[in-house]
Amino acid sequence: MKRRDLDHESCYRAVQSMDRRFDGVFYTAVRTTGIYCRPSCPARTPAPGNVTFHRTTASAQAAGFRACKRCRPDATPGSPDWDVAADVAGRTMRLIADGVVDREGVGGLASRLGYTPRHLGRLLTQELGAGPLSLARAHRAQTARVLIETTDLAFTDVAFAAGFGSVRQFNETVREVYATSPSQLRGRRAGGAAAEGVIVVRLAVRAPYAGSVLLDFLRRRAVPGVELVDDTSYARTLMLPHGPATLRLTLPDVTEPSVTAFVRAELALSDLRDTSAAVERARRLLDADCDPVAVSDAFGADPVLGPLVRRTPGLRVPGHVDGNEVAIRAVLGQQVSVAGARTVAARLTHDHGAEVETGVPGLTHLFPDVAVLAALDPESLPMPRSRGRALTGLCAALADATIVLDRAADRDDVRHGLLALPGIGPWTADYISMRALGHPDVLLETDLGTRDALRRLGAPADLDTGAWRPWRSYAQAHLWHSLVHTQGDS
Repeated sequence: MKRRDLDHESCYRAVQSMDRRFDGVFYTAVRTTGIYCRPSCPARTPAPGNVTFHRTTASAQAAGFRACKRCRPDATPGSPDWDVAADVAGRTMRLIADGVVDREGVGGLASRLGYTPRHLGRLLTQELGAGPLSLARAHRAQTARVLIETTDLAFTDVAFAAGFGSVRQFNETVREVYATSPSQLRGRRAGGAAAEGVIVVRLAVRAPYAGSVLLDFLRRRAVPGVELVDDTSYARTLMLPHGPATLRLTLPDVTEPSVTAFVRAELALSDLRDTSAAVERARRLLDADCDPVAVSDAFGADPVLGPLVRRTPGLRVPGHVDGNEVAIRAVLGQQVSVAGARTVAARLTHDHGAEVETGVPGLTHLFPDVAVLAALDPESLPMPRSRGRALTGLCAALADATIVLDRAADRDDVRHGLLALPGIGPWTADYISMRALGHPDVLLETDLGTRDALRRLGAPADLDTGAWRPWRSYAQAHLWHSLVHTQGDS
């Protein structure tokens, strides 16, 4: 793995200018105070000789620093570098955030990534300044702080939900990382009112954030029984490692680029151990770690995309909570309209999705499991026979883990595996890569909507879309959105 060194001079300039774009990309540790901060911390800028820079909070903690109580450096969006590079470090950070270490241990994490635990530890220490246990510990501390400050959960439940093995371990970690007790942290509670049994957390996203556009995208594709969309929020059922859950996200529009935006997430979990997994999957759906300013800078002078970016700043690539579901719905969407694909998905859900009691009118089913769909007769499905065979073949590959869509696998390997399946072509494989794997550099050039958008925008026939790298997925999102007001589906 190639080490990406932090340039001291460049990092220090970002700290001097309190540049929020670098929050979550690196952390500033101050020797004279023993604390680490986000680059935009409003405290007085330390002398350059007194600071070191770290890629992760775990690295700063391992070096003996505690989190700043003023800027709360762990309450930042994650680094967009993880999705752009998609290397072992990035894939590891995503899996740790999903709670894999808590559920499967370091051995399970290493197995998913194709390494021995010892070799993975060496790679991560070299790249991120901390091994998998330290990275997981830092993530548990962050989850615990959020739950302490934004919920009324008892501390024993907070410890359980954050992934700690004991209340004692929870107390010791909070005191060490934040130099305060859980009771003192709760004094700064900032959460809103929630229904009984619902956990409310605030998910940090980089601004600007076009929440209403993402909401419209999800509304047009919402599957009855599984998803609900109103004027301000998106709700759905989902299956997590320990049981079913419901999620509701309230999506804001934030146009000011100098602030961190927050999305309100309401989680109703059947098992508190799924808290980290639910939060991480919500963040995937929101594309929370995108750097919209970098995207805007890349496209600003482009004659095709520049006007679109200025019209809709902060546009995100819609992610998803479940890679398998994305893959199934991508097959259902082959050569049909968005409305047509939604209708078939609703029928499959009604016939084959597990019923769940959510207490939310309209949320009645889980999306069908891949093993259930794999066992169906393709000729019995409400679609052309060839597409039915493609669907059951894909589901069989997902069910036996021939193909895994959890962001741990190499993106190129996943794409090759998808293309090897009957009925899965480049459009389907790339759509899955963009929405399920969070690939930031996918353009669906054969997509009819893409072609229509480019034609309407007057793009030349020999347009070089390679100039849009490494953000072509965001170009795709802007092209689709440009069609919203001129045609019903995009």
